[in-house]
Amino acid sequence: MTVAAAVAVTAPLGATAAQAADNPYQRGPAPTMAALQASRGPYAVSQVSVSSLSVSGFGGGTIYYPTSTADGTFGGIAISPGFTAYWSSISWLGPRLASHGFVVIGIETLTTLDQPASRGAQLLAALDYLTQRSSVRARVDASRLAVAGHSMGGGGSLEAASDRSSLQAAVPLAPWNTDKSWTELRVPTLIVGGQSDTIAPVASHSIPFYNSIPGSAEKSYVELAGQSHFFPQSANTTTAVQAVSWLKRFVDDDTRYDQFICPGPSGLLVSDYRATCPLS
Repeated sequence: MTVAAAVAVTAPLGATAAQAADNPYQRGPAPTMAALQASRGPYAVSQVSVSSLSVSGFGGGTIYYPTSTADGTFGGIAISPGFTAYWSSISWLGPRLASHGFVVIGIETLTTLDQPASRGAQLLAALDYLTQRSSVRARVDASRLAVAGHSMGGGGSLEAASDRSSLQAAVPLAPWNTDKSWTELRVPTLIVGGQSDTIAPVASHSIPFYNSIPGSAEKSYVELAGQSHFFPQSANTTTAVQAVSWLKRFVDDDTRYDQFICPGPSGLLVSDYRATCPLS
């Protein structure tokens, strides 16, 4: 296995060891909107590069992980870029999510033209690598895993969640998929769409996906006012707040984040919000 040396990416607030006795998965201090909107969370983060030559089933990528060992293991997240794109197109998500207490692997796909079903399989292969063979596998709780992605990578995250019901969460961003029905999906799913997306219009992608997922799975839909298909390719505060909150709630079982999901975001930046509130 060829893994590059770790490169430190330090968060400004420093890690805080806070673990409630009644929830062994709770990580980090009590959340605030200001903390979620900040460019980094409470954990300092390091990263390692993963060569495509050292893995099978996906094209390598980059792992971001909290440097702290005081809080034990963390949930793991695999993220796929979109059609014709590389991980660098959405790489801001890696340190952003990891700094809130997750081990994140941002993948390169086998080819940039891979379709959603292939990307879904690659996300699962990346999670298997992360938990079984990676240099940071001891930091990851293999029972608490999630997937995310942009465009066809978002469609791939739906495929992965459909194929592996043991996942704790899925976060498709501007997802694209020819399959519009996900009635079999049981994984808590947050879909973020762009109101002005002309490549994966929300009326024919995000909204049908959301509507087809059973409410019993827990689901949420955030539509960003005026945003195009490419909103995930630059740091987006609303997306970050909702993604972190969703992942903390369902990967870490941290009910302190319910307040950011129900009733959810509102205002000029959000053109639509739907969710299966109240959370159970």
